[in-house]
Amino acid sequence: MKLFTGLIFCSLALGVSSQWYAFFGEAAQGAWDMMRAYSDMREANYKNSDKYFHARGNYDAAQRGPGGVWAAEKISRMKLFLGILLGSLVLGVSSQSWLTFLREAGQGTRDMMRAYSDMREANYKNSDKYFHARGNYDAAKRGPGGAWAAEKISNARENLQRVTDFFKYGDSSHGVEDSKADQAANEWGRSGKDPNHFRPPGLPDKY
Repeated sequence: MKLFTGLIFCSLALGVSSQWYAFFGEAAQGAWDMMRAYSDMREANYKNSDKYFHARGNYDAAQRGPGGVWAAEKISRMKLFLGILLGSLVLGVSSQSWLTFLREAGQGTRDMMRAYSDMREANYKNSDKYFHARGNYDAAKRGPGGAWAAEKISNARENLQRVTDFFKYGDSSHGVEDSKADQAANEWGRSGKDPNHFRPPGLPDKY
């Protein structure tokens, strides 16, 4: 959780609050850019090329946005790289496929972002559980990295809600039952079960 907690607090510090999904997506994409540059550097094995690949990786990552800049800085210091590598090893991902794990995590993050964006756009009564389940379902289909990202995003969202409720209502237990229901929907989708189980009648087909 240290890696994801860092993402959340950095996103808040950068003032993106409700856009922290986007920050996480940018960070995952930026991390992928950095890892691709590192992979290319190893493959090229060309004399005096390391500075170019370092600069290229940071440049590509920074194009993603604030999250990409943050990821590039952390990877340059090796902290984020070690966190990602540890996470992949814990999940049994071999050293040859941790780049795949990271790509899946980035794709899963985008799935979660899309579900969140659709939920905000639809603004449809009693539809939140469906979108929670759908986001987790789509992300988990990407593979272990997508499932990992979906779980971390879901947990962080609910934990952040507890903090928000504390400042808004003076009670972090406000809405606990609804939070548990959200998590049940998250786990339902992440386990591969049909998100339409939570679909409310009348929700437009585009969602």
